[in-house]
Amino acid sequence: MNATSFRTAKAIEGRMLTFDIGSEAFAIRADCVREILEVPHVTHVPGAPAFVNALINVRGTVAPLTDLRIAFSLDSAKHNEDTRVIVIEELIHETRETIAILADKVNDVCELDGGQVEQAPAIGTRWRPELIEGIGRKGDRFVIVPDIARIMGEYVS
Repeated sequence: MNATSFRTAKAIEGRMLTFDIGSEAFAIRADCVREILEVPHVTHVPGAPAFVNALINVRGTVAPLTDLRIAFSLDSAKHNEDTRVIVIEELIHETRETIAILADKVNDVCELDGGQVEQAPAIGTRWRPELIEGIGRKGDRFVIVPDIARIMGEYVS
């Protein structure tokens, strides 16, 4: 393991919330999750980028509703009874922001240690490796740990 992948793995070890978007499994640090909601009333913002083209009200706070399908070039899907909104707090451009992430299904919270998570390979995946903090395994599935701050910075700035 090189120094870069060690830093990546160490930075994301611990409790992770896993969720699905399409057939892909994702995970984010559980300590940044504020709450998980059924899909609330959504206000679409005309002219906004497709990745973050809507806002929701989260207990009096306006939060952008992000669709990771756009960042990871996944097929669109209609909401169903499993669709949830994961509300997180993340440091974006040195400011703590409330962000809502659309998920097809929220799975569980599990422990990941640095040994289970590797740096995304530069080739061999359909996703841009710079948008991924790491790739781990949970059972027989790969779990993608997206770099939310980088994705938000790129798609919103």
